[in-house]
Amino acid sequence: MSVAPNALSVRPARDGDAAGLCSLLNEIIAVGGTTAHETQLTDATFRNYFLVGEDHLSCQVAENDDGLLLGFQSLERNLGLPPDWGDIATFARLQPKVPGVGRALFAATLAVARDLGLVAINATIRADNTSGLGYYGKMGFQDYAVKAAVPLSDGTPVDRISKRYLIA
Repeated sequence: MSVAPNALSVRPARDGDAAGLCSLLNEIIAVGGTTAHETQLTDATFRNYFLVGEDHLSCQVAENDDGLLLGFQSLERNLGLPPDWGDIATFARLQPKVPGVGRALFAATLAVARDLGLVAINATIRADNTSGLGYYGKMGFQDYAVKAAVPLSDGTPVDRISKRYLIA
């Protein structure tokens, strides 16, 4: 299945997106290696965490003209960060993989961050997630911290690399 890049649009997530977005994320979790999430989420847990939870700032969705959800990007508050920072997470459909989803999502999320008066956005990525590290680098994020040997649920130590995007 192929999707034309010009069929891509981005909008704020709606409550009715929860099941589809949760399924998209659970597929990524099942494959493993690219997210800190290691256990499947229920639709209700997904909704609370990404769409309406107390730390929720924004959730942007990319879809094609047929309404196929191609990915999403959340922006949250994180008590471990300064109060004028947001914490970002990005998830893109594995199949079909559509070029430009991450870039389009970040443009929308950055606009929200500016509207909220944030001064920076943090992304913390597993060191073994080379595609995630590359994506955030292409978006202009710079490394600023490493948390060494954070154990996965099976005990495997994996560094977490924190990158920041300073909002001008």
